Amino acid sequence: MTRPCHSPRPDRRGLLFGFAAAALAPATPLLAQAPARPAPDAALQAAIAKSNAYTELLNRTLRAVESWDRYRSWVNLQRGPTGRERYITYGLYSLYDVRSEIQKAEQAVVQEPALPDLDDAMRRYIQSYAVLAPLITRANVYYERKDYQDDGAALGRELHRDLVPAAQAFLKDRADVELHMRAFRADLNQRELADIERREGRSARWNVRNVMIAARGVMDLMPSDARPVVDLAAFDAAIAGYSAALRDLDKLKETDPSGASILDGQAGSWLGSLREYRQKLGRVRGDARRAGGHERMWIVNNYNTMVSIAQTRLRIGR
Repeated sequence: MTRPCHSPRPDRRGLLFGFAAAALAPATPLLAQAPARPAPDAALQAAIAKSNAYTELLNRTLRAVESWDRYRSWVNLQRGPTGRERYITYGLYSLYDVRSEIQKAEQAVVQEPALPDLDDAMRRYIQSYAVLAPLITRANVYYERKDYQDDGAALGRELHRDLVPAAQAFLKDRADVELHMRAFRADLNQRELADIERREGRSARWNVRNVMIAARGVMDLMPSDARPVVDLAAFDAAIAGYSAALRDLDKLKETDPSGASILDGQAGSWLGSLREYRQKLGRVRGDARRAGGHERMWIVNNYNTMVSIAQTRLRIGR
């Protein structure tokens, strides 16, 4: 049985799934005579809107993954609960209200651009979440109130019989969505960078987006419970790509020091931490189970901080 923990493990699933892109509205010129910027690409903006709707739902429903992990950390999945488990009081985590995110995702499914594989995967994901969520909510209340002390965990075993297949279906559907989202996001990232450069050149906005795209490439290769051994060659390439993005940001300092400062300190220290962690992974042939977890947690947490900073920067513009 998996050893229980008081909080979700520092798994890459704990990070924000994707960097939600900011729709690029035409900037208001500071001076009346300033030339107007080219209009944003309408098809690109539609794709960004769909990506954002899906990303927001994935991020918000990550709580269900964490709740399931909490449950399986103390229960024997084959046998089910007995009421005598040492860490039974851990129970499950309560879920967030995701009705708004589900509504937006359902609307995005039928909107352009049509992406049959991804859209179908999202439909299945919403359906499997609808099955799992009420079971988690019932189980959370059951263990929170310690009702298993009254019925000898009878309802717990009944819930368990439904929870296991529902969670397995949910996790499979989530993995399918994430797989298709990675391909969609990779194409979208390059289109968005090209559109920003067309409209603004390699501006502060372009550099922020470029850095965060490269950072996400690193995070996609970080170890997880399901995949604890890192592909060191791919990890090295991702770190090199991130380092190159930072060198582009350095060039911006010559013409726009304030724009370069938006991510400069945070992004630079993050690279240093990545390189230190890479050295530790190298000594254990990429096996994160033998490399310790402190650095991994710091890397995940600071990536999430950079995502928040960058999203704010792109949302308010300059």
